Amino acid sequence: MSTVIEQPVEARLVAAAPRMPSIPAKLHYDRSDPFAVRMTFPAPATLEGVEVCWTFARDLLLAGLEGPEGHGDVRVRPYGYDRTVLEFHAPEGTAVVHVHSKDIRRFLGATSDLVPVGLEHLQLDLDHDLAELMRDA
Repeated sequence: MSTVIEQPVEARLVAAAPRMPSIPAKLHYDRSDPFAVRMTFPAPATLEGVEVCWTFARDLLLAGLEGPEGHGDVRVRPYGYDRTVLEFHAPEGTAVVHVHSKDIRRFLGATSDLVPVGLEHLQLDLDHDLAELMRDA
């Protein structure tokens, strides 16, 4: 069984102009980091012209489907009946994207099949990680 899930999604960048261009993005989940998801935007879609990857809690994405969540760099909330808004806050500015909620639900369903919500801690080898920290100290 694969330990990584990647799912392309279409994100609509919310800008000052009325037109909202679509940008390809990718949701990523790795069983070795069971509490986190990543959302990656390709270089042409970013101001810096380099690929940008945001890492945030899987629980944040799950909760944000039902109501506003997040107080830090990443915030998630429902928008209408079929979209979810993700806000990414950085010193350079804020990016706001809309993603189809069904795509996020499908992604989260696949991650839950791989690592059920609430059982993420079973994927961690704390003894090994602690031994590595002590070895480096």
